[in-house]
Amino acid sequence: MAKARARTAARKVKDKWKTKQWFQLLAPPMFNKVVIAETLADDPNKLLNRISSTTLQDLTGDFKLMHVKLDFQVKEVVGTQGTSVFVGHTLTSDYVRRLIRRNHSKISCVFDVATKDGAVIRVKPFAVTDRRSQGSQQTSIRNIIGKTLAEEAAQKTMSAFVLELLDGKLAAKLYRVCKPIYPLRKIEINKSEVYQQPTIQMDEPVATPAAPAAAPPPAGPGPEDGAPDTESEELPEEEPAAATPEA
Repeated sequence: MAKARARTAARKVKDKWKTKQWFQLLAPPMFNKVVIAETLADDPNKLLNRISSTTLQDLTGDFKLMHVKLDFQVKEVVGTQGTSVFVGHTLTSDYVRRLIRRNHSKISCVFDVATKDGAVIRVKPFAVTDRRSQGSQQTSIRNIIGKTLAEEAAQKTMSAFVLELLDGKLAAKLYRVCKPIYPLRKIEINKSEVYQQPTIQMDEPVATPAAPAAAPPPAGPGPEDGAPDTESEELPEEEPAAATPEA
């Protein structure tokens, strides 16, 4: 009797995998809404607030940006596609370790900045000096980095600020303003966290993928292929006309 009940209960158990379907997770408009991941779910509401990670190389095609890891959070699901928002980034640990050497100083910073469209982002840059630095010099570098980040964020929307933060343009600006204080080896933005999404709707820039290499022009047939070489070919000289004797 017990075995019969167990068989009946087993037949009533539904296969959960048959109720699930595939959903595509799309990046925000600043990354051309490319597909960042595909996942299974039996209910679209279970995808909300899910975090999906990818690299900047996968989004732009630039091999030099493979060390930048991005995090996106699903905010809405329409049909079988889920839209997401950017929530932060980190640099891979092996990339950071390669920048730090013995007899160099690492200056870590943490700043909260507000963008023009109302977003609040926590930015964690660090600077690596060319040789050991003193505490007063490190304090001066931190102050300039914080001031520059606040000014750059206040002039840009969140999308424009994030794109400069990810492609290295913002780190290059920080390097230029801090180098006169003390010799620096590198400045990178190790991590960012979005604490508040934009509250004002503005036009968003789009990250441009790496342009493919141009194909070389097809080579035409040369003289060895039977084509005439018009530059080196000489025309036969005309023979002078014979002089007629005078009568």
